[in-house]
Amino acid sequence: MTDDTTNTDDEPRTDGGGTGIVAPDDETPTWRERKERTEGLSRLTYEYFERARSEDESLRRESDYVERDVLAFPTWPHETVRNLALTSFFVGMIIFLSATLPPHIGSPANPNSTPAIILPDWYLYWSFGLLKLGPLNPELAILGGQKLMADRTYGVLANGVIVGAITVVPFINKGSARRPVEQPFWAAVGMFGVTLAFTLSMLSVKNLMPMNVHLLFDMTFFLPVVVGVITYAVLKTMREGYMYDLNRRYYRLRPPK
Repeated sequence: MTDDTTNTDDEPRTDGGGTGIVAPDDETPTWRERKERTEGLSRLTYEYFERARSEDESLRRESDYVERDVLAFPTWPHETVRNLALTSFFVGMIIFLSATLPPHIGSPANPNSTPAIILPDWYLYWSFGLLKLGPLNPELAILGGQKLMADRTYGVLANGVIVGAITVVPFINKGSARRPVEQPFWAAVGMFGVTLAFTLSMLSVKNLMPMNVHLLFDMTFFLPVVVGVITYAVLKTMREGYMYDLNRRYYRLRPPK
């Protein structure tokens, strides 16, 4: 009786996990294969993505619906490796920036003199720009051409209007969209707000801007409208194809009954 056991000498060896990434001894490994053999964080990261892809494909083949959203992935090693990779990247960027761009140490502030230009922190420039909306403060003829309120008070009220609008939006838009293309209108509103904050920030430092002050004031309110309209138009044209692909993928994973 002969032994029918299959000879595995000619078969490629694997790493023990069934991924098949170790080449036979008589073949020269490629650059990708050598990279996949590395140890440490890069190896662990590669294994994480490979295992995530494999489990995702298995769930799609074996389930009537996408169970991945229900089952999720275990904390170790999936979430831990991903978070470690992201944390390492950002920590490395912070160390690189701190080493190459050290903070400038200038002369100490003189408490007896007022600076020529007084500005808040950069993330409050948009609020500071609302205090410079004097040309929009209406002059009433009934008051002899005088303004109803001071420009500073008008700017404070404008801040209240902007903050109030930001507060109300989450209560108005209660949709379940997770991508801008799914709701072009609200995506356009978001781009309008971001652009308005940017233009208001430039208006707050108009003394430092190398352009005409009147043109800068007009661009403060004209540019956000243009960006919002373009955003809505582009996402609206993309939405039909996106929803078609999304529905086709959904019904392929979970056929209708």
